[in-house]
Amino acid sequence: MRSDVIQTLLVANRGEIACRIFRTCRDLGITTVAVYSDADDGALHVREADLAVRLPGAAPADTYLRGDLVVAAALAAGADAVHPGYGFLSENAAFAASVQDAGLVWVGPPVKAIELMASKTRAKELMAGAGVPLLAPVDPATAAEDDLPLLLKAAAGGGGRGMRIVRELGALPGELLAAAAEAASAFGDGEVFAEPYVERGRHVEVQVMADEHDTVWALGTRDCSLQRRHQKVIEEAPAPGLDDALRTRLRDAATAAARAVGYRGAGTVEFLVSADGRPYFLEMNTRLQVEHPVTEAVFGLDLVALQLRVAEGGPLGATPPSPSGHAVEARLYAEDPARDWQPQTGALLALDLPDVPSLRLDTGYTGGDTIGVHYDPMLAKVIAHAPTRAEAVRLLARALERARIHGPVTNRELLVRSLRHPDFAAARLDTGFYDRHLAALTAPAAGRDPARAALAGALAAAVTATSGGPAPTRFGAWRNVPSGPQLKRYRSEPDGAEHEVAYRTPRTGAPEPHDAPGVRVLAVTPDRVTLELDGVARHFTVTADGDRVFVDTDAASYTFTALPRFTDPATHTEPGSLLAPMPGTVVRLAEGLAAGVPVEAGQPLIWLEAMKMEHRILAPASGLLTALHAAPGHQVEVGALLAVVQEDPAAIPVPEETA
Repeated sequence: MRSDVIQTLLVANRGEIACRIFRTCRDLGITTVAVYSDADDGALHVREADLAVRLPGAAPADTYLRGDLVVAAALAAGADAVHPGYGFLSENAAFAASVQDAGLVWVGPPVKAIELMASKTRAKELMAGAGVPLLAPVDPATAAEDDLPLLLKAAAGGGGRGMRIVRELGALPGELLAAAAEAASAFGDGEVFAEPYVERGRHVEVQVMADEHDTVWALGTRDCSLQRRHQKVIEEAPAPGLDDALRTRLRDAATAAARAVGYRGAGTVEFLVSADGRPYFLEMNTRLQVEHPVTEAVFGLDLVALQLRVAEGGPLGATPPSPSGHAVEARLYAEDPARDWQPQTGALLALDLPDVPSLRLDTGYTGGDTIGVHYDPMLAKVIAHAPTRAEAVRLLARALERARIHGPVTNRELLVRSLRHPDFAAARLDTGFYDRHLAALTAPAAGRDPARAALAGALAAAVTATSGGPAPTRFGAWRNVPSGPQLKRYRSEPDGAEHEVAYRTPRTGAPEPHDAPGVRVLAVTPDRVTLELDGVARHFTVTADGDRVFVDTDAASYTFTALPRFTDPATHTEPGSLLAPMPGTVVRLAEGLAAGVPVEAGQPLIWLEAMKMEHRILAPASGLLTALHAAPGHQVEVGALLAVVQEDPAAIPVPEETA
């Protein structure tokens, strides 16, 4: 029997998954090696590794996607094994082969299994032979009205790249071109296929683990239906609401899929379950999944430790442990769900969750780190495990609500409100959840009180100023007169609403609000304020960072920017200016786009790639493109001027009463 005892492991990845693998390695006594790009110099995964090797450059194509550099780094550091994590090279058969050719242990499935599952079209053909249920493919060239709606998918890769839903035949040719272009850009392979789009379908998957001794475990089910842009947001195990017959069919199909390709190690077989309970094979991910912690929690396993055991030639047990309880995972992203999920960048000043039993945090960041533009915007995964689904959901929602997350805008509030949504609570799950509910989930929430949170921030700042702390920011010649009401103006993030706070600072005692009925100050320090609001004492934790103020309460968090007394005219831009909403790279322009061409309102003009996602920049109005400053390949910063559209008055509808 083969036995390769791993002593030193290089993780060919970054961020959260690298840190998570290192954690298991420390428990097993394995020396760890990190690789890092220039953009990740000093990142958490680099700080936590025993050894680290630089990959010169910042873009993934120059660093984490360079298999030759990763193998060279493993040899230079004296590693005897490589774990690919997920993403980047994790499902690249050529990379797996190069690792083994270098005499290193590959902590992943056989090269042949990766090759067989690399193309979704070829994988579906293989699964059909193994008796795994499938959706019948549709030839786009002969698609008819009866075939609609269609789902276009990239044959290589995943993560929602190259994926389009087509509901009208007239839109099919253009969507095919767009999907192929995005797939080619993301995966180097522009092959796209079509299949029926299942309305209200659920995304259900089965975790498999296999060894080289003919043992295959099917470790229950996971539901990953809550997705944005075909990327998962909330996952749970076991998938709720499935009858025993369907669970058995899913486990049997997943086992058959693994055996059909001679699988070894950890993998995931993904299915689409229709509203009437019929499962269809989607794909097999030949790697560890982002959502693997929920399976670990329910089965009491360490899947990374099992991966290492299998890679060393060790056997699994005859049967897996019995499952216990329910686990739910939420992905915390640096993004703004209310603004087309725009990724956010900048300094992460704090990332702290309550220290609660049965709560797990997997992250690649700590307070003080910087979120850059080159990689996925996921900050962390928060996982709750409890005896029942309702208890796990309650624990996770409350933990996210109480978390201190200071810095860029995140999806934290969306996660909390999603977990508490009646449809989620009742397990009415499908991949269209956010299509239906996003507007309501991102609308101003009942119970939020930014005005009083801003008051708490102003009172804390006043105490800081009078107690010898940092002086308050002053703007121009305007200043408050201490004997009169003091005024402070704040803009809240991310909604941009402005709040003016008035308070008085007596010669003795704490500052007190001015003209605020129902409010009484109970205690004020530079970092904590207690107010009695309509007879109820409430605590506000205040953290200041320059002109930004973070206020956390027991049920909500607020971010404010202190504003000058008067606005700066220089902040205004020319009407019709198209500004970059985030730092990124211009990947393409609309066909024929140039200064002097007419454009239609809402027409996509520029495609910007940031944090592994493409974002369309739309024409704000019908008119003439008078300036174009963007070109494919250009790196742009947030707020950069991309183009200017001069509105055409003739394109503006004339009111009927004046026509």
